[in-house]
Amino acid sequence: MHRIVFMGSPEFALPALRKLAAQYLIVGIVTQPDRPAGRGRVLTPPPIKLLADELNLPVIQPRRLNEPDVIQQLQFWAPDLIVVAAFGQILRPAVLDLPQYGCINVHASLLPRWRGAAPIQAAILHGDDRTGITIMLMDPGIDTGPRLAQKSIPISGEDTAGTLTTKLSLLGADFLLETLPSYLSGILVPKPQDDSLATYGPMIKKEDGLLDFSGSAIDLDRKIRAFNPWPGTFTYWNNQILKIHRAHAIDVPAEPAGRKIIFQEFTAITTRKGILVVDELQLAGRNIQTGKAFLHGARSWGA
Repeated sequence: MHRIVFMGSPEFALPALRKLAAQYLIVGIVTQPDRPAGRGRVLTPPPIKLLADELNLPVIQPRRLNEPDVIQQLQFWAPDLIVVAAFGQILRPAVLDLPQYGCINVHASLLPRWRGAAPIQAAILHGDDRTGITIMLMDPGIDTGPRLAQKSIPISGEDTAGTLTTKLSLLGADFLLETLPSYLSGILVPKPQDDSLATYGPMIKKEDGLLDFSGSAIDLDRKIRAFNPWPGTFTYWNNQILKIHRAHAIDVPAEPAGRKIIFQEFTAITTRKGILVVDELQLAGRNIQTGKAFLHGARSWGA
């Protein structure tokens, strides 16, 4: 039986590890170190660490994958294949060249579109109507390796990064299990990507969540969905941060951009092109409210 090392960290990787462990010999898990989380900044293990413990699988959490003791541990595990799903560190040649069958990645886009750290968010931000999973053979570049297989799904107008991540994580787990037998038996031949078609989804920072109303309402709707649940989007009202959790665009003329208005009894903000109707929002230190409920206590909105 083939010996497999699995590398992954967030919830996206959980279905892949669970399904893989049910059918293959997992000899080791590599995941990110514990990080502070929540208001109390409590040191919290990544989801894959918790699942590895549940499955009684050996796990390491290196800060850097290329440290000598990490390479030594990987050599000791002697994997025939390394499977990667949202691991969060770059694999160097010392790791890539270790297994007989190389390292394959479960990537959440239709490569070469949306290489990089945030492919799910990028697909929503740019209004793509489809995305999917690419199973690829990794090389030293960032998502530049040859593709083994792809499967696509539609992106709905209601999808957030959260809902789409869940859909793709389940698709990725099933598709990985479909693809592995053909790859390991030599039937599936890796095909190079067309680099001329490549696009990149860069890493998102918390401050990127500030909404700019000089854009269009449609673009802002996409951004709100792409940044939900993290890092979230926000604007300012009465010198307070106002988080926008859900909204939709109305294509009607509105000037000037950034004006707080009441549109057909709903909370809304004008943009350069169209009106952004706010469906769910949250003032700092308060619970999430519907836009309509918010207006009952926000008498100066639209004034």
